[in-house]
This record gives sequence, structure tokens and C-alpha cells, in this order.
Amino acid sequence: MKPIEIHRHMSAVTLAFSLVIIALFLSPLKSNAQWLPDVRLTTDPAISNTSNNNAWCVAASGNDVHAVWNDNRDGNNEIYYKRSTDGGVSWGADTRLTNHSADSYISSLSVSGSVVHVVWADSRDGNFEIYYKRSTDGGISWGADTRLTNNPAYSYYSFVSLSGSVVHVVWLDLRDGDWEIYYKRSTDGGVSWEADTRLTNNPAASSYPSVSVSGSVVHVVWQDNRDGNTEIYYKRSTDGGISWGADLGLTSNSAASLYPSVSVSGSVVHVLWQDERDGNWEIYYKRDPTGSVTGVENIDLEIPQEFSLSQNYPNPFNPSTNFSFTIPQSSIVNLTVYDLLGREIALLVNEEKTPGTYTVPWNASGMASGVYVYRIIAGEFVQSGKMILAR
Repeated sequence: MKPIEIHRHMSAVTLAFSLVIIALFLSPLKSNAQWLPDVRLTTDPAISNTSNNNAWCVAASGNDVHAVWNDNRDGNNEIYYKRSTDGGVSWGADTRLTNHSADSYISSLSVSGSVVHVVWADSRDGNFEIYYKRSTDGGISWGADTRLTNNPAYSYYSFVSLSGSVVHVVWLDLRDGDWEIYYKRSTDGGVSWEADTRLTNNPAASSYPSVSVSGSVVHVVWQDNRDGNTEIYYKRSTDGGISWGADLGLTSNSAASLYPSVSVSGSVVHVLWQDERDGNWEIYYKRDPTGSVTGVENIDLEIPQEFSLSQNYPNPFNPSTNFSFTIPQSSIVNLTVYDLLGREIALLVNEEKTPGTYTVPWNASGMASGVYVYRIIAGEFVQSGKMILAR
């Protein structure tokens, strides 16, 4: 059987440098809704894409923007990568991530700080398997390929998402005689991997998964024809992928619903897919505003008099710490951790909060020892602090 084709160490820092960093993070963000001109990223005469809608993927962390795609300039399909370190203004050279005579397809990437994770499907073993590799220096150099699946059937169409040092991968797999959704994770940043977990179990085809994670809550969507036509299904894990809830159908109509994508921000889960219910293919969207448990706890319902952000505690810490903030009025709150180069390390809160005093935990497992900066933006209130991860 052919694979399914689809549309898609802390070291000493000078006082002057510290002041520059703090000034940077104390500056309020400017809103800019303007779209700049198109930028052509590839220039070779071969096809730098396929008919697959996940043939290319982009992810960003701070000013670093990372892109992967499959490209047949070498006579067969390979995975290529390039990056921008200035927010997409300029781009470095293409980097070929795979190098063998078999085909490599359907790449996905996710990034946290300077660690970039890439997965793809690869036929070097005689059938398609899921492979993984990572860069720990922002895409400058890359580790060896790691084979994530090992069975005589096709494993295809993988997606990757991460939270801290925990890397989550989903893919579609034919080992059970029909297409099912499988999942596995690494809790040490991609160094070692746990066993495969089968997420779907029905005689119909389950395919084209997408995954997004926030903290310990993992969200997966896929298309499934168990109902006689293809619908969008969803399930989640609230313990980082150890156990999973029941399947939930998100669509129910006589037309086909295909190729879902999921993203989570704070407590809000967003899902996008292609749908033919209107007589032609259209893009549909739905959301669950309370579908993700963020771990943000309101510890005092008394309305504060002013905005504030307290020093994290404990500090120094290893590997977990807590942040506390107060807001006197309902506000969109953004609480983010950065390294001293201004690269985003973790987005802890990004949602509307009612007045109160909140505490937010952060587990820095997998992060390097050193100084980090945390910043809160709530309405016009902006404040930053520094903390030390000491291992």
C-alpha cells in the first residue's frame, strides 16, 4: 500500500548588559497590523513543495524564525531547513537535514528557546517510518537522526509539539490493519523516547493528526470516518500524555470534514479544518475557551488595588519556581519567560483574567543553568524580573 498523499552557566554578566536587558523587557510592546511584502525563501529549479499541506512548517521563538520543508532538488525528496535570527527580515542559507536515496516527506517542527525539534516520514527502511532530529543551538548544528517507529507497516504524517523539555509526537500508522493515530513522548528534550501509545481504536480510518500542548495538557485532533463519513475528532491528556480522555466528535454533518489543525493558547483550544458542507470546500473553525487546564490559580478573590508582579519563589530555584501577580481589573494577561538574549523560553499565561491574585508554577526541567527574565503584560501594566536557575 502506498502512503496516503494529502494537501499538506550561568556566567557573569556586566551591569551595563543587565540594564539593557531589563530596559528591553520593560518596554511595552507595539501593535502593528501591517503585512510586509512576500519573501521568497527557496530559489532552486526543483519543486520545493509537494501537494501535501504539511510539506512545509514554520515556528518561532523570540526573534528566531525556523522553517522546514521537503524538496526534490537532489533528485528525491529531502527535508530542508533554514532560519532567520532577526524576526524574518533576513534568512540564512538552506540546510539539508536528510541525506539518503529514499524519500523524506511531511516535516513538522517545534521550538523552545534554542532547541529546535523536527519530525518527518522517511522510507529509508523500505517502508515509511517516523524520524526525528534536533538542534540545541538554534539550528546551527544538528544531531543524528532518531527512528521513532519500528514496524513493517507505514507510519506517516507526523506532528510535533513541546512544553519545556517534554516533546510530544503524533502520527498516523497502518500497523493495525487500518489507519490509526499513534502518540509518543520524550521527557528529556528528545534524548530518549517512551513506548508508542495507540490513541484511536475503531475499524474505520483515523488519519491526519495535529497536536498542540500547553503545560501538561496535550490536545490532539484528527479526521475519522467511523460515522460513515469523515468527521473531525478530538481528545486530550491532562497529565502530559500519560493517560487520555475519551474521543470527542467536533463535527457532525453529511459532508466531509478534513485535515484538522489544533493550537492552544492559555485555556483556549482552537481547531481549524476543511469542510464541504456548503457544496464546496470551505475553511471552518471552532474553539473551546476552557478546554486547557493552565495551572494558573486564583489564590485570593479579594480585588487588589493595583497591578503587581512579585519576585518568583524560590529564587534561585531547581527546577521549579512560582510567579505571583495581582490585577485590579479584568485584563488580557501575558506572562512569559525569556533568556538573556531575548528569546522566548516559555509562555505561561496568555489569556483574559478577572481581578484577583494569581500564582503560576513553572518547571524548568531541560533548561540550562543561568539567569532568566520573566515579564508580565496586563493592559498597560508591564513589569519584568530576573531569576536564577541553579543546578
